[in-house]
Amino acid sequence: MDEVTDYPGIRREKWRGIPSGLAGQASSSAFTDGEEDGGLRLSAHQADLWALVLEARDIPCRAWRGMAGWRIMVPEDRFDEALEELRLFENENRDWPPPPPATSPLVENTLATLSVLVLLAAFHNITLLEGLPFGNTRIDWLSAGSADSAKILDGQWWRALTALTLHADWLHLSGNLAIGGMFIVFLCRDLGSGLAWALLLGSGFLGNLANAWLQPFDHNSIGASTLVFGAVGILAAINLLRHRGDNRRRRAMPVAAALGLLALLGTEGKNTDIGAHLLGFAFGAALGLTAEHLSDKYGRPGRKTNVLLALGCAVLMVSAWWTALVYTP
Repeated sequence: MDEVTDYPGIRREKWRGIPSGLAGQASSSAFTDGEEDGGLRLSAHQADLWALVLEARDIPCRAWRGMAGWRIMVPEDRFDEALEELRLFENENRDWPPPPPATSPLVENTLATLSVLVLLAAFHNITLLEGLPFGNTRIDWLSAGSADSAKILDGQWWRALTALTLHADWLHLSGNLAIGGMFIVFLCRDLGSGLAWALLLGSGFLGNLANAWLQPFDHNSIGASTLVFGAVGILAAINLLRHRGDNRRRRAMPVAAALGLLALLGTEGKNTDIGAHLLGFAFGAALGLTAEHLSDKYGRPGRKTNVLLALGCAVLMVSAWWTALVYTP
């Protein structure tokens, strides 16, 4: 945008100011800054934007900043054309950008969510004990609860859940807690603890089941990373639906960001189970889309529903481990 601070050689009768309201009339006195010319006043942003529109349509224009504000001047013989182009532009962009989606207030359950993550870390310590506090029995937790593909396909479905609570070492555990904790805390605050954990366990369970079906029979894995990438998929899906009124580029941003995280964090490392990460993400996205659609239709679950869902998740995980320990010879 050219700023005209001096105007020698520009003949007044050849230039005409675009009215800020696009009403079709404006003073033909190009550089008068009196009150009678107030219809020409624009903000700096609007003047810059209109100048870009006119330049894109090959219509000569000049921007002039007077005492009352900015003004866009065009040649007299191009005035009607310039006015029409600006009207079309303003009509197409009248309600753009759309307002941000309405958001529900976050639930203050950070302490409860962190407590579950601490419990997961405490369970890792239990798996390292030589014997249980109430006896001398040595339990091989990895053998009892890992996601062994052959055994899962043989009917030991609980392994798809128990494997989510097992980790090879503290480095493996702390990586999942540090990276996954951020997503899980936010997801629980957004959806409520019960619904969030139900979706998380669902994505991890289904991801491990599908991975067992796709992998060779001798495939074996442990870790909460399937659930962690399920959280990434859930967040991507619910944000995709919440921004469905945006243009394509902005609507695709949550998914692009999630895929970037998946590529950055989920495909590196010697013992990385890429299949479990991808499937956890995919099932998380599917469950997230379903949950957000139902939330739009029926509203977010209330406190009682979230409590029941949370208790259901706890009972399911305890039952899975109880079955694993009883079944193990």
